Amino acid sequence: MRIRYSTEDNGRPVKKAVVYTRDEHGIGLADIDKEAVYITDRLRTAGYETYIVGGAVRDLILGKKPKDFDIVTGASPNRIKKIFRNARIIGHRFRLVHVFFGSRIFEVSTFRSLKDGPTSNTFGAVEEDVLRRDFTLNALFYDPQKQIVVDYVGGLKDIRSKKIKPIIPLRMIFSDDPVRMIRAVKYASTTGFSLPLTLKWKIRQQSPLLAGVSHSRLTEEISKIIHSPDAAKIVEALEALGLYGYLQPEASKLFRQEKGFKERYLRSMASLSREDFKNLPGEALSSLVRDYLDLVLDWEEGGKIKGRDHAEDTKPEETEAEAGLDAFKSVFLAARRFVLPMNPPRLELDQALRLVFTEHGISTKKARFFHEKPGRGRESKRPGIHEREKAPLLGTEKAEGAVKPGAASPPDSAAAKRNHRRRRNRPARALETGAGDAGGGEETAKS
Repeated sequence: MRIRYSTEDNGRPVKKAVVYTRDEHGIGLADIDKEAVYITDRLRTAGYETYIVGGAVRDLILGKKPKDFDIVTGASPNRIKKIFRNARIIGHRFRLVHVFFGSRIFEVSTFRSLKDGPTSNTFGAVEEDVLRRDFTLNALFYDPQKQIVVDYVGGLKDIRSKKIKPIIPLRMIFSDDPVRMIRAVKYASTTGFSLPLTLKWKIRQQSPLLAGVSHSRLTEEISKIIHSPDAAKIVEALEALGLYGYLQPEASKLFRQEKGFKERYLRSMASLSREDFKNLPGEALSSLVRDYLDLVLDWEEGGKIKGRDHAEDTKPEETEAEAGLDAFKSVFLAARRFVLPMNPPRLELDQALRLVFTEHGISTKKARFFHEKPGRGRESKRPGIHEREKAPLLGTEKAEGAVKPGAASPPDSAAAKRNHRRRRNRPARALETGAGDAGGGEETAKS
């Protein structure tokens, strides 16, 4: 173990970090992704201080295989992009760089300063950047060239003591970014570490702040949870601290209202850690909706919503297959509302529902949920799914303002098509008759 010092203005040395060698931290170079090592090599060769940072270092110390390798460097985003041709700058306020190796993406960020607080977007030095991170177990910097771990905040000791300690002061850690509450619980669940009582109290006190978080960020966090082998533990811990109601409010409500629903729901989450889990498209998302569908659908009737008269939704001229497709769309809308505020891609949710239907031996016809663009090809005869997103949760009522089955098209639709054809054909008629704007027809005819 070595000590890293810096010098104050008066020339006095000040201890800044503890540097652990290979024998002390236990990380083997063979455990590091070769592309991540390549990125750090290139940046260091270009003269920039660069490290692998965050969850990857934590997992390696714990003997786990990291899912992602995040990299932090002294190079600016523009400079990183110049060094790597396979890179793209993303974000507006927080500019990051994604370096691509085939389908794999490595996130490279620039050291940030504390000029404007923990959420500052001003570039700085590594000593400032470490103080912007949330918890000590995520604030370790690994240098694969020297095979050392640089620890500014006592993170390695906290990992070995199985503690989760915040770096940012408790009074502002969650007010600056409420999503840190979710992450704290997630880290405790995945590592088996304990949350200090003061941290738990603060989470309970400030949990309402999650109501103001954007749906896109919540979607990202839920997606990470359901793709984790510890999903069941994380969900149970979030519910215990009153946080899951902000991520999946309808599920959290059913935990209390429907006897046995919580146990079935957690079993579905636990199935994500089974050995034969293949992570097929929609497979993880199906764990969120499976038990809800069991609750509201009649599988004996082909997966129709219970208590709903589907005959009134069927047009007289519709075939059985078309009627089945309309019923599936109603289920899609109900499931989409159930997972709010999560906003998964439509195709992924569609695949998740089909997986659940297949489990019950029910085949479903492929749906087409989008209109074609106006003026390009044939228009859809039925409202697209985006026009009916206000459908009720259980699909027992019709959406307000939705087009009723068998209803005529809007009265002005035929006129609009005629006007469109007239506008489209007007230049041709103008050439034939010599009509048009003053001087315009003559000039066009000459050309």
